[in-house]
Amino acid sequence: MDDIRARLLALQQELEADAAAGEDAAGTVELDQSRVGRLSRMDAMQAQAMAQATDRRRESQLRGVKAALTRLEEGSYGLCLSCDQPINEKRLAIDPTATLCIDCASKAEN
Repeated sequence: MDDIRARLLALQQELEADAAAGEDAAGTVELDQSRVGRLSRMDAMQAQAMAQATDRRRESQLRGVKAALTRLEEGSYGLCLSCDQPINEKRLAIDPTATLCIDCASKAEN
């Protein structure tokens, strides 16, 4: 469990550092036509939208990491939230934030 905790904490630090580095990209696009042409503004707006989507995905991942750390502290880490059966270790090795066993995840997708 110490390895898992270390991986989760490292992932949390990485996501928080990425969030701090990407704050400027998601900021408001300047609409001053005397400085920036129409196509440049469109490019900036597209880059802003992509940065905002990245921020949302990063926040979702960060919530998952924090939830996994909480489950680890509570002793429920590695148990499926749906059926309370153990989640396969290989699945957790790939995604330490997994909350569902493969069967329940397959059912949830359908």
